Amino acid sequence: MGLCAISLALMLAAPAADAKRKPDRMPGARTANPSALVAMEMAFARMAQEKGQWTAFRQYADDDAVMFVPQPVRAKDWLKGRANPAQAVKWQPYQVWMSCDGTLGVTRGAWQRPDGSVGYFTTAWRKQESRSKLGEYLWEMDQGDVLPTPLPQSEFLDASVADCSPPAPPEDLPLPAGVERRSGWSKDKTLHWTADVRADGSRTITLQRWTGQAYAEVFRSDVAAGG
Repeated sequence: MGLCAISLALMLAAPAADAKRKPDRMPGARTANPSALVAMEMAFARMAQEKGQWTAFRQYADDDAVMFVPQPVRAKDWLKGRANPAQAVKWQPYQVWMSCDGTLGVTRGAWQRPDGSVGYFTTAWRKQESRSKLGEYLWEMDQGDVLPTPLPQSEFLDASVADCSPPAPPEDLPLPAGVERRSGWSKDKTLHWTADVRADGSRTITLQRWTGQAYAEVFRSDVAAGG
């Protein structure tokens, strides 16, 4: 076979080899924008101060959003018609984790109540796909707990994005007996939150992020009964 024929054969074979190669990046990679989510979280907190705490929670809630009172409830049902407290809780985001494709993000930060008590919050945000709210974020899970001292604050907000390589097929976490589970995945499966609630109202919240090699737990919160 001549040199030209060999070159032609290699060119024809190349597409087939490329078709079998695992892509380095997924569709939608590098579209995550943690800054946009932080801006949404801050607007949410500002509305709570200006228009009322539960008014803000209703405005920014996804249709299927869940909150814990302490058992999990559909947020829009629990919030419907609920009167705002005289003074709203204040909060500030300190950390944000986001999926590679930006369809799911989780914020964590500190809150302060008018009575002087302090604590932390964890909020999962879903990027909307409906035409009327395309690209906006609404919260799909919100929870927190009281702390004996204020949550430590770093000088800069900590933001991180999941690895953009195609993740391994996710494994279902074992569900203990007597536990009610709520969870949410990003569209690209690079970020996942789980809330396990026990009969006494205690719960465990975990967040897992794809690292390029495996799913790593980046956040865990254990809340006692009544929290």
